[in-house]
Amino acid sequence: MTARLDSDRKTISVEEKLTFRNETGQPLNEIVFNDWNNAFSTKDSPLGRRFSDEFIKSFHLAKEKERGSSQNLKITFADGSEAIWKRPEGSPDLIILQLPNKLSPGQSLDVSITFDSKIPSAKFTRYGYTDDGNYQLRDWLITPARFENGDFLRYNNQNLDDISNGFSDYEIDLSIPENLDLVCDLDVIKNSPGTYRLNGKNRNSFGLYIGDRSKFNLFTNDNINIENGIDGRKVTDIQKALIVDKISKFVTERIGDLPRGKIMVSEEDYARNPVYGLNQLPGFLAPFSDAYLYELKFLKTYLHNFLQQGLKLDQRKDNWIFDGYQVYLMMEYMEEFYPQGKMMGNIASLKLLKSFHLVNLNFNEQYAYYYMLMARRNLDQPIGFSKDRLIKFNEQIAGKYRAGLSFKYLDDYLGNETVPKSIKEFYTQASVNTSSRAAFENKLTTDSGKNLDWFFDTIIDSRDIIDYTFEDVEKTTDSISVKVKNRTGTTVPIPVFGVKGHNIVYKQWIDNIATDTIIKFPRNGAEKIVINYQNEVPEFNMRNNWKSLKNFPSLNRPLKFNFMKDLEDPFYNQVMYVPSFEYNLYDGIALGLRFHNKTLLEKPFTFDVSPSFGLKSKTLVGSGSVAYNQYFRNSRWYNARYSLSGNYFHYAPDALYYKINPMLILRRRETDFRENRKETLLIRDVIVHREATNYVIDDADQNENYNVFNLRYSNAYMEAIKTLNFQGDFQVSKNFGKVSGEVIYRHLFLNNRQLNLRLFAGAFLYNDTTNDFFSFALDRPTDYLFDYNYYGRSESSGLFSQQLILSEGGFKSMLQPAFANRWITTANASFNIWNWIELYGDAGFVKNKGFNPKFVYDSGVRLNLVTDYFELYFPVYSNLGWEVGQPNYGEKIRFIVTIDPKTLISLFTRKWL
Repeated sequence: MTARLDSDRKTISVEEKLTFRNETGQPLNEIVFNDWNNAFSTKDSPLGRRFSDEFIKSFHLAKEKERGSSQNLKITFADGSEAIWKRPEGSPDLIILQLPNKLSPGQSLDVSITFDSKIPSAKFTRYGYTDDGNYQLRDWLITPARFENGDFLRYNNQNLDDISNGFSDYEIDLSIPENLDLVCDLDVIKNSPGTYRLNGKNRNSFGLYIGDRSKFNLFTNDNINIENGIDGRKVTDIQKALIVDKISKFVTERIGDLPRGKIMVSEEDYARNPVYGLNQLPGFLAPFSDAYLYELKFLKTYLHNFLQQGLKLDQRKDNWIFDGYQVYLMMEYMEEFYPQGKMMGNIASLKLLKSFHLVNLNFNEQYAYYYMLMARRNLDQPIGFSKDRLIKFNEQIAGKYRAGLSFKYLDDYLGNETVPKSIKEFYTQASVNTSSRAAFENKLTTDSGKNLDWFFDTIIDSRDIIDYTFEDVEKTTDSISVKVKNRTGTTVPIPVFGVKGHNIVYKQWIDNIATDTIIKFPRNGAEKIVINYQNEVPEFNMRNNWKSLKNFPSLNRPLKFNFMKDLEDPFYNQVMYVPSFEYNLYDGIALGLRFHNKTLLEKPFTFDVSPSFGLKSKTLVGSGSVAYNQYFRNSRWYNARYSLSGNYFHYAPDALYYKINPMLILRRRETDFRENRKETLLIRDVIVHREATNYVIDDADQNENYNVFNLRYSNAYMEAIKTLNFQGDFQVSKNFGKVSGEVIYRHLFLNNRQLNLRLFAGAFLYNDTTNDFFSFALDRPTDYLFDYNYYGRSESSGLFSQQLILSEGGFKSMLQPAFANRWITTANASFNIWNWIELYGDAGFVKNKGFNPKFVYDSGVRLNLVTDYFELYFPVYSNLGWEVGQPNYGEKIRFIVTIDPKTLISLFTRKWL
């Protein structure tokens, strides 16, 4: 191959001469090539759709020059004849080459391929060209796909770093501008300034860096050459050398040599898959030394790249084996060199924080908690799934950690160094010859001498949860007889411990506990008997694993109060307390103390009570709730939440309200968790009592005490490119019954223009009310159900009356009639003209008793700074005429501002789930 980089055009001109030898064992009519760089050529490629699924807009909004492609592609055979090739529909990153004659097993075929590889911006995947003129490249060539099980693997580029090429020998003559340097994990010979010869044998892929050479340091020892580009500006060269040497020797000792003898590790590689948790801590805390951070970064990235180069497995389908190796070896490394290491580093030494379980957690214990974040939300997936089926958090964090924990679990159970020995020997085999999951399973099973079906079928290929507990206990001075209960029916080995103080007096593995079973254990002075004390098994619930053996009454887990919030501690019953802050115009700032039992992990039963004192109203106010979450593991209706909540605040300067709300919420999802479609069914009874007030003039007392039965169904599909939501609502009360429906549609077009449409229609089934308190609102709902976070809900003038809740009519101008006591239909639309500046328009009909339907409309400019969270609306023209030139225009401007922390958090977490 000859290749020449044009740094002005961000393009590499390539001429490939490829010899393909048929080693498939069957005749071939076609050859499939991976052209993953061409995945960047269109916004609706599988890569583009994945970006959209994960709410990443940068690719869709990118300029043409920022996106990559393979241009001027031409394929010819050795006799000079032009080849027939095509790209499968919907797969611009694959090429199918039709062969003029069948290629028999053992025969070879020469093919010439010329093309221009237009390099994408690195801002999408961290691979590509950077703003400072450097290039970090991977998978930019056209290469034959891997052949397996009778066909070529036809995997699309989905930004998963898992290309499956056929293993090839490379010989590349590369020309680059003389002011740039080159770093590669192939063997490099510099022929002259700007020209290089690259060689590699039996390679699936390779990394290439072109730019400032000072970002990399070449490290060499007896086993390997390492081009190290991990950023460590605050770490001395001597420290780096010692760290790299220690890690490379550890990896070589545990799994073997890298067949090619050279590897490249870059900061971009680390940034794609950082050590989660370290990158979440604020820098000013400085919980880890610079050298320690550098060591962890290099360890994780080196293992990732080492395994990708060494294991000849299908990196998409068998990803759990790669993940298991990586995380298991990271855990082994920490146990060997930092056995007392804490997840929060030096923060654990602060006496002020000693009571927090999160602070005291050992470094390796964190992996189980990250997995449980998903399991407790019923979002975990089998780690045996192919990589493209996993949601982002599972693919990068929870599933990866679960795989490592599974290796560790099996190691603890089998003992005798069976797992370390097996994975090292398998690596030796799989680094030389193409291998598979079946070969890995066979290796573990053969070496253990045991039936490991439970491990592969349950731990790897299912999302069955594990939960064991104790029931009846009979004890003597010498022995304990206890009933072990299998709460989920998932049968796997489980360890039982006898504990005295913080010391383990015995440990025993028990097998085949499929139903309630009475087992006898030695006493040995134990004060407690504990299941899974060291968290070796990925168990769903460890809070029920304890039984006290003391003679006097004792809680199995004592009560513990924590300030703010903490990680779930299975050793204690936790109650959190935290200062609370609420604000509305009438109570002013309401300060209080909130008590709850919500930890960082979801749990079935939760309570949350927040008594507060309004500094302005001089009144005790607040809110509270109790809830029970029931998860259904094998149903599309995956969650039922039963709750009872209440609020007590001022709704006017001189009047309080309370709301009691018993509620059931049912949630439904697709069987494919990556589908961004969710359905919700809400059933509730809203009971409201409002004190009478002269501030809000009503001509009937029916507005003060009422209850409304509400049935609401929503079906929402959301991604960065398209949103389609439907909501139907049914309400019935003593004096009225009503039904309404809402449809919201958003679409981001290929030209980066966004269209927003909303349709709303509502009608009363009956209406015996005498005012508009329960009527449909055109621009400002009265919120008689107290669902919305109005800052000044009873205001009819001033800044707080301009707060916009995009509900019911959804108008921005304040028109008359402002309410409809018979029916209403409206349409709201907006279209961006530049970035977040949009034009909006609303139109509809309002029908009131005794009046003909009235047509209403408005229009203006919308500043869509953060959709649904921070928006401004400037009315221009409506039924009122040109509003811009009318008096007091500032009072017509409407705003959406979200300051509720819980709502804001959803903005940052949706791309992971």
